[in-house]
Amino acid sequence: MPKTIDFIFDFASLNAYLAYRALPVLTERTRAKLNVIPCLLGGIFKATGNQAPFSAYAGIKGKLDYEMLEIRRFVQAHRLTAFQMNPHFPVNSLLAMRALTACAPGEEFDAYIDAVLAGFWERGLLMSDPAVLASILTEAGLDADRLLASAQSDTVKAKLTDNTAAAVERGAFGVPTFFVGDEMFFGKERLGQIEALVAPGAEAPAGHPSR
Repeated sequence: MPKTIDFIFDFASLNAYLAYRALPVLTERTRAKLNVIPCLLGGIFKATGNQAPFSAYAGIKGKLDYEMLEIRRFVQAHRLTAFQMNPHFPVNSLLAMRALTACAPGEEFDAYIDAVLAGFWERGLLMSDPAVLASILTEAGLDADRLLASAQSDTVKAKLTDNTAAAVERGAFGVPTFFVGDEMFFGKERLGQIEALVAPGAEAPAGHPSR
């Protein structure tokens, strides 16, 4: 039976973008199911005392240069030629994440992620601007008015907050975080380990049953 990869996700994370764009090859090879769970990276940081690498490593000589080198290597290895750094970085994804949470599961949800990821990390747009986000959604054939209105509802806001708290409870301290059953993986560099675990016939590590 195909395994499920839970992806703790926020548009604000550049590495979440890179991982998401690389994952289709992995899921095609393994027939694994990808379950994207919208969460707020800022909420995860606040709950765990973590901070973004560009802040955490700012005072460490050579560390941020190496982070960018790893990004370039990943982009080249996975042929993510559309990627460009967003000039508005660090980006504000709150509205985009709320509207994603308002999406219906399936085609609308997937189309929303593709379009909004492109806006953030391929087109360099100011996606915190409601007018810009609405334009991107309309261009993708989505109902921008409905989604942006739903994003302001208490129900959607509470669901996103609950998703974030649940991710922290599972052990997440940043994005991208992945879970296969009870096994947690952090960072885009772990995709090889994830693939080994979700490959047909793979056994879950002892003491950690795969769900």
